Amino acid sequence: MDTSHWQKARQSRDPRFDGLFYVAVKSTGIYCRPICPAPTAHEKNVAYYQYAHNAAQDGFRPCIRCRPDSAPGSAAWQGTKTTALRAKQLVDQQDEHDCEKLAARLGISSRYLRQLFKQYFGVSITQYRLFNQCHFAKKLIQETHLPLTEIAFAAGFKSIRRFNDAFLQQLNIAPSKLRSGDKKPTSTLTLTLPFRPPYNWPALQSFLQRRLIKPMEWITQTSYGRTFASEKYKGSFTAKFIASKNHFSVSINIDNTAYLQPVINNIRRVLDLDADINLIQTHLSANINNAFTVCEGLRLPGIWSSFEAGIRAVLGQQVSVTAAHNLVTKLVDELGEKEGNAIYFPAAEVVVNSDFAFFKMPQARKNALHNLAQFCALNPQNDDLDEWLSLKGIGPWTVNYAKLRGQSQPDILLDGDLGVKKAQAAANPFEPANCAPFRSYLTFQLWQQL
Repeated sequence: MDTSHWQKARQSRDPRFDGLFYVAVKSTGIYCRPICPAPTAHEKNVAYYQYAHNAAQDGFRPCIRCRPDSAPGSAAWQGTKTTALRAKQLVDQQDEHDCEKLAARLGISSRYLRQLFKQYFGVSITQYRLFNQCHFAKKLIQETHLPLTEIAFAAGFKSIRRFNDAFLQQLNIAPSKLRSGDKKPTSTLTLTLPFRPPYNWPALQSFLQRRLIKPMEWITQTSYGRTFASEKYKGSFTAKFIASKNHFSVSINIDNTAYLQPVINNIRRVLDLDADINLIQTHLSANINNAFTVCEGLRLPGIWSSFEAGIRAVLGQQVSVTAAHNLVTKLVDELGEKEGNAIYFPAAEVVVNSDFAFFKMPQARKNALHNLAQFCALNPQNDDLDEWLSLKGIGPWTVNYAKLRGQSQPDILLDGDLGVKKAQAAANPFEPANCAPFRSYLTFQLWQQL
């Protein structure tokens, strides 16, 4: 998009552009989302920014009405600056705080990483991380009951003093001035997570319903929820679809709020809230040679982790969806950690130590489960799923399924899948390669034709 596009989008207040750019008003010193309900400012008083942190860096403060901290994010695949965007994604997810370790994880030098970040995002990694932490803290202050001290630690600050100084410096307002004082204490946090329309909730709900693992997951006509766990935290969430407001109302229970931000980021990924779905649909429609009608608003239904997606994929090899569902349910029932009424997907260490006596399946399939669990237990930070191909019993379909649903990669065509083959055979001939970089969406579009 260029300035002329931003001008039209701002004047229309079209929610499809929410989060893709920000509008700063020079006369008020405030920056807003393009859907802000405030009276439209004169064009001569307006400046446009692709990223909110650039507006803040130029001295503008966030709007209290439209709350830029609540805008949908920009997808990690946007653009061609792959390494810089991957670094930004890891910082957003609080996956890595040390610049040297982040650079090593990306396979580049820390100096080059700093150059990339400055080139593409206009700020240093440290400045961006501080802004990101303050933006997240602002959302918690305005939407939850959490005390400011707990919010500071949840946002990644080591002290309340550092939190107050950074907040004032980054957002030009003191954190205490944002709290209305009417928040009632509760054990459940409720946040709004927006998306850019259209969002085909019925299709997503139907897909998840067929693969629902009770009682680890639950679903209604308007909501989806599940438990989640890691070595450092446990919890659950329920996301309710609010079509009229283009957001999900998400209730979260977590026993360690220091990890709240990566949990929220993962919920956004599981529900595919940051996709620019209009761009994706336009691209697919232009490249399928009228093979079928593109289903509007179709999203990628994520799975909580790559490990869980991999286990589900192994159990789904060469069997029906129903049979795979029954096997995963049995695994969770036998090996999942139970805590009161909650049950969690089993950790890799637990799966490694099981002989799978409760499964009636070939030993080769059990060995594949064991090999995958052992690899993940020994390499918990390894997100290069192609390394799974070295494991006996793990093939390209299993790896691609885990990439598709466990990492929500946008360009995975499951061309070895029986359903994809059937849908392609029934449609007019077209070249799937032309649909890159959105072939994951093509996969779900083809499944939708069955």
